[in-house]
Amino acid sequence: MLVENNASLQPYNTFGIVARAQTLVRVRSSDDVHALRAHPQLGPQPWFVLGGGSNVVLTGDVKPVVLKMEIKGRRLVQETEHAWIVEAGAGEPWHDTVAWTLAQGWPGLENLALIPGTVGAAPVQNIGAYGVELQDRFDSLDAIDLATGQSFTLNAAQCAFGYRDSVFKHAPAPGSAVGDVPRGMGLAGRAVITQVRFRLPKPWKPELGYAELERRAAEADVPPSPQQIFDWVCAIRRAKLPDPAVLGNAGSFFKNPTVTPEQCADIIARDPKIVHYPMPDGSIKLAAGWLIDACGWKGKTVGKAAVYEKQALVLVNQGRGETSVTGGEVMTLAKAIQTSVYERFGIRLEPEPVVV
Repeated sequence: MLVENNASLQPYNTFGIVARAQTLVRVRSSDDVHALRAHPQLGPQPWFVLGGGSNVVLTGDVKPVVLKMEIKGRRLVQETEHAWIVEAGAGEPWHDTVAWTLAQGWPGLENLALIPGTVGAAPVQNIGAYGVELQDRFDSLDAIDLATGQSFTLNAAQCAFGYRDSVFKHAPAPGSAVGDVPRGMGLAGRAVITQVRFRLPKPWKPELGYAELERRAAEADVPPSPQQIFDWVCAIRRAKLPDPAVLGNAGSFFKNPTVTPEQCADIIARDPKIVHYPMPDGSIKLAAGWLIDACGWKGKTVGKAAVYEKQALVLVNQGRGETSVTGGEVMTLAKAIQTSVYERFGIRLEPEPVVV
């Protein structure tokens, strides 16, 4: 267990916001979590789990003990007639893990290429892109109850996956225990994920539900391979989303809202060009980026926070180093966008990042 005091968090959040942790602990194994719980000074303090920092907005210095998840390791757990079961440590970079599975000949994650963050954060957010969500490829995960030190395993049903949602984003009920998870108890702030396992199905088939992928596949002379889809997804994302290493950001800042067919029909009557998608449950998903763009926000700024000129769904950091954007500027811009969209469309946008 490696402990650092007064540690800079600017390198560990993709927005590049200047902030510090009073105490940062690098967690490289489950034993480190248990050692931290037993520590006489750090154990009793509140903790904050930090993965790749790609889904967080820091509004100031972080007083809770920051657990920087750096558990590594990847392996094939099992191969059956129907699937490959692959495990990765919570601290492994997500995109590198996707590329690694393809290199091993185990396809299935290619539509989720180039999503920033770590493996351990992927189930928390139920990440998704280009027609695939993590829950579609999820097998199980291992975690540790921070209150009791108990190790436990959750399957997909116990993770209660939803659209950018899971049991890890909901507060636990008073007095609940890990064993209560199947009854819907939350685990936000209660558990830390250590390993995640994926079920990559056999035989492989391409997921081409996204329009741009479907178009590229139609133009190709032969059916696409997993590597071809991986390359297409990377190219599409790079064309419309900024690289956090060049322009600080946290990816898509708002969730795509869902409405009833009646609500959608009402909006279409006023704005016929609104981008919308029917969902399996009968609801309609609206493109948040379109809503924001329609309100004229693309390229607008608050301090050093700006709406990305190529994609209104992304807020970016126009500062550098010590003159970086502040979390307050980011949230001021976000709240102004929310107000604007609500006043025009009657839709409340919900931020994706965790605000600390």
